[in-house]
Amino acid sequence: MDFSQTAGRIEKLLASRPLDGWEIYLQSSRNLALEVKEGEVDTFRCAAPVGASLRVLKNGAMGFSYSTSLDEADLARMIDSALVGAETQTADEYQALPLPALYPELAGLFDEGLTAVPEKAKIERALELERLVLAADPRVKRVRKASYGENAYSVFIRNSHGVAGEYRGTSVSSSVSVVAEANGDSQMGWDFGFSTRFDGVDVAIIARSAAGKATGLLGATPVASMRCPVILQNGVAADILELLAPSFLAESIQKGKSMLAGKEGESIFSPLLRIRDDGVLPGGMASAPFDGEGVPQRNTLLAADGRLLGYLYDTYTAAKDGKESTGNSTRSGVKGTPHPGVNNFFIENGTAPFNALLADVQRGVVITDVMGMHTANPISGDFSVGAAGFLVEGGVITRPVKGIAISGNILELFRTVDVVADDLRFFGAVGSPSLRIEALDVSGS
Repeated sequence: MDFSQTAGRIEKLLASRPLDGWEIYLQSSRNLALEVKEGEVDTFRCAAPVGASLRVLKNGAMGFSYSTSLDEADLARMIDSALVGAETQTADEYQALPLPALYPELAGLFDEGLTAVPEKAKIERALELERLVLAADPRVKRVRKASYGENAYSVFIRNSHGVAGEYRGTSVSSSVSVVAEANGDSQMGWDFGFSTRFDGVDVAIIARSAAGKATGLLGATPVASMRCPVILQNGVAADILELLAPSFLAESIQKGKSMLAGKEGESIFSPLLRIRDDGVLPGGMASAPFDGEGVPQRNTLLAADGRLLGYLYDTYTAAKDGKESTGNSTRSGVKGTPHPGVNNFFIENGTAPFNALLADVQRGVVITDVMGMHTANPISGDFSVGAAGFLVEGGVITRPVKGIAISGNILELFRTVDVVADDLRFFGAVGSPSLRIEALDVSGS
Protein backbone atom coordinates (compact mmCIF):
# COMPACT_ATOMS: atom_id res chain seq x y z
CA MET A 1 0.00 0.00 0.00
CA ASP A 2 1.27 3.47 -0.94
CA PHE A 3 0.89 5.36 2.34
CA SER A 4 2.56 8.45 0.84
CA GLN A 5 -0.18 8.69 -1.77
CA THR A 6 -2.89 8.30 0.89
CA ALA A 7 -1.27 10.99 3.05
CA GLY A 8 -1.20 13.26 -0.01
CA ARG A 9 -4.95 12.81 -0.47
CA ILE A 10 -5.54 13.75 3.17
CA GLU A 11 -3.26 16.80 2.85
CA LYS A 12 -5.28 18.05 -0.13
CA LEU A 13 -8.48 17.77 1.93
CA LEU A 14 -6.79 19.69 4.77
CA ALA A 15 -5.47 22.48 2.52
CA SER A 16 -8.62 24.58 2.72
CA ARG A 17 -9.09 24.20 6.47
CA PRO A 18 -7.95 26.97 8.85
CA LEU A 19 -5.47 25.08 11.04
CA ASP A 20 -2.33 25.78 13.04
CA GLY A 21 -0.97 22.29 12.41
CA TRP A 22 -1.82 18.70 11.57
CA GLU A 23 -0.48 15.16 11.88
CA ILE A 24 -1.37 12.18 9.68
CA TYR A 25 -0.77 8.66 11.01
CA LEU A 26 -1.34 5.55 8.89
CA GLN A 27 -1.01 1.90 9.81
CA SER A 28 -1.73 -1.47 8.25
CA SER A 29 -1.10 -4.99 9.48
CA ARG A 30 -1.66 -8.64 8.75
CA ASN A 31 -2.38 -10.66 11.88
CA LEU A 32 -2.55 -14.43 12.20
CA ALA A 33 -3.50 -16.26 15.40
CA LEU A 34 -4.03 -20.00 15.68
CA GLU A 35 -4.45 -22.49 18.52
CA VAL A 36 -4.24 -26.27 18.49
CA LYS A 37 -5.64 -28.83 20.89
CA GLU A 38 -5.32 -32.62 20.91
CA GLY A 39 -3.50 -32.62 17.58
CA GLU A 40 -6.10 -30.53 15.75
CA VAL A 41 -6.47 -26.86 14.86
CA ASP A 42 -8.92 -25.42 17.38
CA THR A 43 -8.85 -21.73 16.39
CA PHE A 44 -7.66 -19.95 13.24
CA ARG A 45 -8.02 -16.20 12.86
CA CYS A 46 -6.56 -13.92 10.20
CA ALA A 47 -7.15 -10.20 9.77
CA ALA A 48 -5.64 -7.37 7.75
CA PRO A 49 -6.78 -4.06 9.25
CA VAL A 50 -5.76 -0.71 7.79
CA GLY A 51 -6.58 2.79 8.94
CA ALA A 52 -5.70 6.44 9.30
CA SER A 53 -5.80 8.86 12.19
CA LEU A 54 -5.50 12.60 12.29
CA ARG A 55 -4.58 15.16 14.91
CA VAL A 56 -5.26 18.83 14.20
CA LEU A 57 -4.11 21.84 16.18
CA LYS A 58 -6.31 24.90 16.15
CA ASN A 59 -6.15 27.90 18.50
CA GLY A 60 -4.12 25.96 21.07
CA ALA A 61 -6.45 22.94 21.18
CA MET A 62 -5.83 19.47 19.75
CA GLY A 63 -8.52 17.46 18.00
CA PHE A 64 -8.33 13.79 17.04
CA SER A 65 -10.22 11.40 14.81
CA TYR A 66 -9.61 8.19 12.88
CA SER A 67 -11.00 6.13 10.02
CA THR A 68 -10.71 2.43 9.22
CA SER A 69 -11.68 3.22 5.62
CA LEU A 70 -9.43 5.12 3.21
CA ASP A 71 -12.26 6.14 0.90
CA GLU A 72 -12.35 9.85 0.10
CA ALA A 73 -15.71 10.47 1.80
CA ASP A 74 -14.61 8.69 4.99
CA LEU A 75 -11.33 10.62 5.11
CA ALA A 76 -13.29 13.88 4.76
CA ARG A 77 -15.52 12.85 7.66
CA MET A 78 -12.42 12.06 9.72
CA ILE A 79 -11.15 15.59 9.13
CA ASP A 80 -14.49 17.10 10.08
CA SER A 81 -14.59 15.10 13.31
CA ALA A 82 -11.04 16.12 14.24
CA LEU A 83 -11.91 19.79 13.69
CA VAL A 84 -15.01 19.49 15.86
CA GLY A 85 -12.82 17.89 18.53
CA ALA A 86 -10.37 20.78 18.43
CA GLU A 87 -13.14 23.36 18.59
CA THR A 88 -14.67 21.75 21.68
CA GLN A 89 -11.37 21.31 23.58
CA THR A 90 -9.96 23.86 26.00
CA ALA A 91 -6.88 25.63 24.68
CA ASP A 92 -3.61 24.39 26.20
CA GLU A 93 -0.36 26.26 25.61
CA TYR A 94 1.64 23.03 25.80
CA GLN A 95 -0.15 21.26 22.96
CA ALA A 96 2.29 20.98 20.07
CA LEU A 97 3.49 18.79 17.24
CA PRO A 98 7.16 17.75 17.09
CA LEU A 99 9.75 19.09 14.66
CA PRO A 100 11.65 16.91 12.18
CA ALA A 101 14.73 14.95 13.31
CA LEU A 102 16.98 12.21 11.97
CA TYR A 103 15.80 8.68 12.67
CA PRO A 104 18.11 5.83 13.71
CA GLU A 105 18.58 2.98 11.25
CA LEU A 106 17.38 -0.26 12.85
CA ALA A 107 18.22 -3.63 11.36
CA GLY A 108 16.12 -6.74 11.88
CA LEU A 109 12.70 -5.15 12.41
CA PHE A 110 11.17 -6.90 9.40
CA ASP A 111 11.43 -10.57 8.41
CA GLU A 112 11.30 -10.50 4.60
CA GLY A 113 10.73 -14.26 4.48
CA LEU A 114 7.75 -14.45 6.82
CA THR A 115 5.09 -14.13 4.12
CA ALA A 116 6.76 -16.96 2.18
CA VAL A 117 6.39 -19.41 5.09
CA PRO A 118 3.35 -21.59 4.28
CA GLU A 119 0.44 -21.67 6.72
CA LYS A 120 0.97 -25.41 7.04
CA ALA A 121 4.40 -24.76 8.61
CA LYS A 122 2.89 -22.31 11.08
CA ILE A 123 0.22 -24.81 12.09
CA GLU A 124 2.91 -27.48 12.41
CA ARG A 125 4.86 -25.24 14.77
CA ALA A 126 1.90 -25.12 17.20
CA LEU A 127 1.32 -28.87 16.83
CA GLU A 128 5.01 -29.57 17.48
CA LEU A 129 4.87 -27.42 20.60
CA GLU A 130 1.94 -29.48 21.88
CA ARG A 131 3.73 -32.76 21.10
CA LEU A 132 6.98 -31.67 22.74
CA VAL A 133 5.40 -30.49 25.98
CA LEU A 134 3.39 -33.70 26.37
CA ALA A 135 6.55 -35.74 25.79
CA ALA A 136 8.63 -33.68 28.24
CA ASP A 137 7.40 -35.47 31.38
CA PRO A 138 4.85 -38.27 31.98
CA ARG A 139 3.26 -36.13 34.70
CA VAL A 140 2.18 -33.57 32.07
CA LYS A 141 -1.32 -34.86 31.40
CA ARG A 142 -2.87 -32.30 29.07
CA VAL A 143 -2.27 -29.14 27.12
CA ARG A 144 -4.83 -26.41 27.66
CA LYS A 145 -3.62 -24.35 24.70
CA ALA A 146 -0.70 -24.32 22.28
CA SER A 147 -0.59 -21.28 20.02
CA TYR A 148 1.18 -19.52 17.19
CA GLY A 149 0.77 -15.83 16.34
CA GLU A 150 2.30 -13.35 13.94
CA ASN A 151 1.93 -9.72 12.95
CA ALA A 152 3.39 -7.96 9.93
CA TYR A 153 2.81 -4.21 10.09
CA SER A 154 3.60 -0.92 8.36
CA VAL A 155 3.60 2.52 10.02
CA PHE A 156 3.67 5.96 8.42
CA ILE A 157 3.61 9.45 9.93
CA ARG A 158 3.73 12.97 8.51
CA ASN A 159 3.01 16.36 10.07
CA SER A 160 2.77 19.97 8.99
CA HIS A 161 6.21 20.81 10.44
CA GLY A 162 7.95 18.40 8.08
CA VAL A 163 8.10 15.26 10.21
CA ALA A 164 8.04 12.28 7.83
CA GLY A 165 8.74 8.66 8.70
CA GLU A 166 7.84 5.15 7.65
CA TYR A 167 8.88 1.64 8.70
CA ARG A 168 7.82 -2.01 8.56
CA GLY A 169 8.06 -4.65 11.25
CA THR A 170 7.18 -8.25 12.06
CA SER A 171 6.62 -10.18 15.27
CA VAL A 172 6.21 -13.92 15.78
CA SER A 173 5.23 -15.70 18.99
CA SER A 174 4.31 -19.11 20.38
CA SER A 175 2.97 -20.07 23.81
CA VAL A 176 1.69 -23.11 25.66
CA SER A 177 -0.16 -23.75 28.93
CA VAL A 178 -0.12 -27.24 30.44
CA VAL A 179 -1.46 -29.18 33.41
CA ALA A 180 0.69 -31.64 35.39
CA GLU A 181 -0.77 -34.15 37.83
CA ALA A 182 0.68 -36.53 40.44
CA ASN A 183 -0.52 -38.02 43.73
CA GLY A 184 -3.81 -36.14 43.65
CA ASP A 185 -2.14 -32.77 43.05
CA SER A 186 -2.53 -30.63 39.93
CA GLN A 187 -0.38 -27.69 38.82
CA MET A 188 -0.31 -25.44 35.77
CA GLY A 189 2.69 -24.23 33.80
CA TRP A 190 3.00 -21.68 31.01
CA ASP A 191 5.69 -20.19 28.85
CA PHE A 192 6.17 -18.38 25.56
CA GLY A 193 8.72 -17.13 23.08
CA PHE A 194 8.77 -14.21 20.67
CA SER A 195 10.99 -12.79 17.97
CA THR A 196 10.94 -10.45 15.00
CA ARG A 197 11.71 -13.49 12.82
CA PHE A 198 9.96 -16.80 12.17
CA ASP A 199 13.15 -18.75 12.87
CA GLY A 200 13.78 -16.82 16.09
CA VAL A 201 11.32 -18.86 18.20
CA ASP A 202 12.42 -22.24 19.57
CA VAL A 203 9.39 -24.31 20.60
CA ALA A 204 11.59 -26.95 22.25
CA ILE A 205 12.76 -24.40 24.81
CA ILE A 206 9.20 -23.23 25.42
CA ALA A 207 7.97 -26.80 25.90
CA ARG A 208 10.70 -27.74 28.38
CA SER A 209 10.16 -24.59 30.41
CA ALA A 210 6.35 -24.87 30.58
CA ALA A 211 6.53 -28.55 31.55
CA GLY A 212 9.18 -27.79 34.18
CA LYS A 213 7.09 -25.03 35.72
CA ALA A 214 4.05 -27.30 36.04
CA THR A 215 5.85 -30.38 37.36
CA GLY A 216 8.18 -28.39 39.61
CA LEU A 217 5.33 -27.23 41.82
CA LEU A 218 3.69 -30.64 42.28
CA GLY A 219 3.40 -31.45 45.96
CA ALA A 220 3.84 -27.83 47.02
CA THR A 221 2.78 -26.93 50.56
CA PRO A 222 2.88 -23.72 52.63
CA VAL A 223 5.78 -22.70 54.88
CA ALA A 224 5.72 -20.97 58.23
CA SER A 225 5.58 -17.17 58.17
CA MET A 226 8.98 -15.53 58.28
CA ARG A 227 11.02 -12.53 57.24
CA CYS A 228 13.76 -13.85 54.99
CA PRO A 229 15.82 -13.37 51.82
CA VAL A 230 13.64 -13.67 48.72
CA ILE A 231 14.81 -14.53 45.21
CA LEU A 232 12.54 -13.22 42.47
CA GLN A 233 12.71 -15.27 39.28
CA ASN A 234 13.11 -13.02 36.23
CA GLY A 235 9.43 -13.19 35.26
CA VAL A 236 8.31 -12.11 38.73
CA ALA A 237 10.95 -9.36 38.84
CA ALA A 238 9.65 -8.11 35.47
CA ASP A 239 6.07 -8.11 36.81
CA ILE A 240 7.10 -5.91 39.71
CA LEU A 241 9.23 -3.66 37.50
CA GLU A 242 6.23 -3.19 35.21
CA LEU A 243 4.31 -1.74 38.17
CA LEU A 244 7.10 0.78 38.67
CA ALA A 245 7.20 1.74 34.97
CA PRO A 246 4.39 4.37 35.04
CA SER A 247 6.21 6.17 37.85
CA PHE A 248 9.02 6.99 35.40
CA LEU A 249 6.59 8.77 33.05
CA ALA A 250 6.64 12.55 33.32
CA GLU A 251 2.85 12.50 32.94
CA SER A 252 2.56 10.57 36.22
CA ILE A 253 4.93 13.02 37.92
CA GLN A 254 2.96 16.01 36.69
CA LYS A 255 -0.33 14.49 37.87
CA GLY A 256 1.03 13.54 41.30
CA LYS A 257 0.57 9.83 40.59
CA SER A 258 4.18 8.66 40.78
CA MET A 259 6.11 7.13 43.65
CA LEU A 260 9.23 8.76 42.12
CA ALA A 261 7.94 12.35 42.22
CA GLY A 262 10.52 14.81 43.55
CA LYS A 263 13.23 12.14 43.77
CA GLU A 264 15.32 12.94 40.68
CA GLY A 265 19.00 12.75 41.56
CA GLU A 266 18.36 10.92 44.82
CA SER A 267 19.77 7.51 45.78
CA ILE A 268 16.65 5.36 45.98
CA PHE A 269 17.65 2.08 44.27
CA SER A 270 20.24 -0.58 44.97
CA PRO A 271 23.59 0.49 43.49
CA LEU A 272 23.60 -2.88 41.69
CA LEU A 273 20.64 -1.88 39.49
CA ARG A 274 20.78 -0.07 36.17
CA ILE A 275 17.34 0.64 34.70
CA ARG A 276 16.89 1.59 31.04
CA ASP A 277 14.22 2.42 28.51
CA ASP A 278 15.73 1.47 25.15
CA GLY A 279 13.49 2.16 22.16
CA VAL A 280 16.18 1.06 19.70
CA LEU A 281 17.15 -2.24 21.37
CA PRO A 282 17.99 -4.90 18.74
CA GLY A 283 15.19 -7.47 18.70
CA GLY A 284 13.09 -5.53 21.21
CA MET A 285 9.33 -5.88 21.00
CA ALA A 286 8.90 -2.09 21.23
CA SER A 287 11.88 -1.11 19.07
CA ALA A 288 11.18 1.37 16.25
CA PRO A 289 12.93 4.30 14.57
CA PHE A 290 10.33 6.75 15.88
CA ASP A 291 7.60 6.92 18.48
CA GLY A 292 3.87 7.54 18.17
CA GLU A 293 4.40 11.22 17.33
CA GLY A 294 7.32 10.83 14.95
CA VAL A 295 10.04 11.63 17.50
CA PRO A 296 13.18 9.45 17.23
CA GLN A 297 13.23 6.66 19.81
CA ARG A 298 16.35 6.44 21.93
CA ASN A 299 18.20 4.61 24.67
CA THR A 300 17.59 6.36 27.99
CA LEU A 301 19.40 5.39 31.20
CA LEU A 302 16.98 6.05 34.06
CA ALA A 303 18.80 4.74 37.14
CA ALA A 304 22.45 3.97 37.87
CA ASP A 305 24.61 3.73 40.99
CA GLY A 306 21.39 3.81 43.00
CA ARG A 307 20.36 7.25 41.72
CA LEU A 308 17.23 8.23 39.80
CA LEU A 309 18.58 10.02 36.71
CA GLY A 310 15.39 11.30 35.10
CA TYR A 311 11.98 10.65 33.61
CA LEU A 312 10.43 9.72 30.26
CA TYR A 313 8.76 12.37 28.10
CA ASP A 314 6.53 12.76 25.08
CA THR A 315 6.14 16.11 23.30
CA TYR A 316 3.38 17.46 25.57
CA THR A 317 4.91 16.54 28.93
CA ALA A 318 8.33 17.74 27.75
CA ALA A 319 6.87 21.14 26.88
CA LYS A 320 5.32 21.42 30.36
CA ASP A 321 8.68 20.75 32.04
CA GLY A 322 10.84 22.67 29.60
CA LYS A 323 12.53 19.40 28.57
CA GLU A 324 13.12 17.45 25.36
CA SER A 325 10.98 14.46 24.39
CA THR A 326 12.72 11.15 25.04
CA GLY A 327 10.70 9.47 22.26
CA ASN A 328 8.21 7.91 24.65
CA SER A 329 4.89 8.49 22.94
CA THR A 330 3.04 5.24 22.26
CA ARG A 331 -0.07 4.32 20.26
CA SER A 332 -2.39 1.34 20.26
CA GLY A 333 -3.09 1.53 16.52
CA VAL A 334 -4.94 4.26 14.67
CA LYS A 335 -7.92 4.26 17.04
CA GLY A 336 -6.03 5.68 20.01
CA THR A 337 -4.42 9.05 20.60
CA PRO A 338 -0.69 9.04 21.27
CA HIS A 339 0.08 8.89 24.98
CA PRO A 340 3.19 8.53 27.19
CA GLY A 341 4.51 5.01 27.66
CA VAL A 342 7.65 2.91 28.01
CA ASN A 343 9.44 1.26 25.10
CA ASN A 344 11.79 -1.64 25.96
CA PHE A 345 11.95 -1.03 29.71
CA PHE A 346 14.32 -3.22 31.71
CA ILE A 347 16.89 -3.82 34.41
CA GLU A 348 20.29 -4.47 32.89
CA ASN A 349 21.73 -7.98 33.08
CA GLY A 350 23.90 -8.88 36.06
CA THR A 351 26.90 -11.18 36.20
CA ALA A 352 25.85 -13.82 38.76
CA PRO A 353 24.59 -17.26 37.65
CA PHE A 354 21.18 -18.07 39.15
CA ASN A 355 22.65 -20.55 41.64
CA ALA A 356 24.76 -17.75 43.11
CA LEU A 357 21.52 -16.12 44.29
CA LEU A 358 20.84 -19.23 46.41
CA ALA A 359 24.27 -19.22 48.03
CA ASP A 360 24.45 -17.82 51.56
CA VAL A 361 20.66 -18.15 51.97
CA GLN A 362 20.21 -20.30 55.08
CA ARG A 363 16.42 -20.08 54.88
CA GLY A 364 14.47 -18.20 52.25
CA VAL A 365 12.24 -18.60 49.20
CA VAL A 366 12.46 -18.44 45.42
CA ILE A 367 9.32 -16.83 44.01
CA THR A 368 8.32 -18.15 40.59
CA ASP A 369 4.74 -16.89 40.43
CA VAL A 370 2.71 -14.08 41.98
CA MET A 371 -1.04 -13.49 41.96
CA GLY A 372 -2.71 -10.10 42.17
CA MET A 373 0.32 -7.86 41.58
CA HIS A 374 -2.04 -5.34 39.96
CA THR A 375 -3.47 -4.63 43.43
CA ALA A 376 -0.25 -2.89 44.54
CA ASN A 377 -0.67 0.78 45.42
CA PRO A 378 0.72 2.75 42.44
CA ILE A 379 1.44 5.83 44.57
CA SER A 380 2.88 4.43 47.80
CA GLY A 381 4.28 1.24 46.26
CA ASP A 382 2.92 -0.98 49.04
CA PHE A 383 1.97 -4.53 48.00
CA SER A 384 0.79 -7.83 49.46
CA VAL A 385 0.26 -10.62 46.93
CA GLY A 386 -0.17 -14.37 46.76
CA ALA A 387 2.87 -16.32 45.64
CA ALA A 388 4.32 -19.74 44.90
CA GLY A 389 7.83 -21.04 44.42
CA PHE A 390 10.45 -22.99 46.34
CA LEU A 391 11.93 -23.13 49.82
CA VAL A 392 15.68 -22.55 50.06
CA GLU A 393 17.61 -24.09 52.96
CA GLY A 394 21.37 -24.06 53.36
CA GLY A 395 21.86 -22.52 49.92
CA VAL A 396 19.88 -25.15 47.98
CA ILE A 397 16.26 -25.56 46.89
CA THR A 398 14.60 -28.20 49.06
CA ARG A 399 10.89 -28.29 48.16
CA PRO A 400 8.08 -26.44 46.34
CA VAL A 401 5.84 -24.05 48.28
CA LYS A 402 2.42 -22.53 47.64
CA GLY A 403 -0.30 -20.79 49.62
CA ILE A 404 2.07 -18.03 50.73
CA ALA A 405 2.04 -14.27 50.36
CA ILE A 406 4.85 -11.74 50.08
CA SER A 407 4.46 -8.14 51.19
CA GLY A 408 6.51 -4.98 51.27
CA ASN A 409 7.11 -1.80 49.31
CA ILE A 410 8.23 -1.69 45.67
CA LEU A 411 10.84 1.04 46.21
CA GLU A 412 12.16 -0.67 49.32
CA LEU A 413 12.32 -3.94 47.36
CA PHE A 414 14.44 -2.40 44.60
CA ARG A 415 16.58 -0.59 47.18
CA THR A 416 17.51 -3.85 48.93
CA VAL A 417 18.55 -5.94 45.91
CA ASP A 418 21.87 -7.54 46.87
CA VAL A 419 22.52 -9.87 43.88
CA VAL A 420 21.55 -9.50 40.20
CA ALA A 421 21.55 -12.63 38.03
CA ASP A 422 22.76 -12.96 34.45
CA ASP A 423 19.43 -14.26 33.06
CA LEU A 424 17.79 -11.09 31.69
CA ARG A 425 14.60 -11.96 29.84
CA PHE A 426 11.89 -9.82 28.31
CA PHE A 427 8.21 -10.49 28.94
CA GLY A 428 6.73 -8.30 26.24
CA ALA A 429 8.33 -4.86 26.39
CA VAL A 430 9.45 -5.19 30.04
CA GLY A 431 12.43 -7.29 31.10
CA SER A 432 14.52 -8.17 34.12
CA PRO A 433 17.08 -10.67 35.33
CA SER A 434 16.37 -12.63 38.51
CA LEU A 435 16.98 -10.58 41.68
CA ARG A 436 17.79 -11.45 45.27
CA ILE A 437 16.17 -9.20 47.89
CA GLU A 438 17.80 -8.92 51.31
CA ALA A 439 14.53 -9.58 53.13
CA LEU A 440 10.76 -9.54 52.61
CA ASP A 441 7.85 -10.59 54.79
CA VAL A 442 6.57 -14.03 53.77
CA SER A 443 3.21 -15.06 55.20
CA GLY A 444 2.46 -18.75 55.32
CA SER A 445 0.96 -21.34 57.64
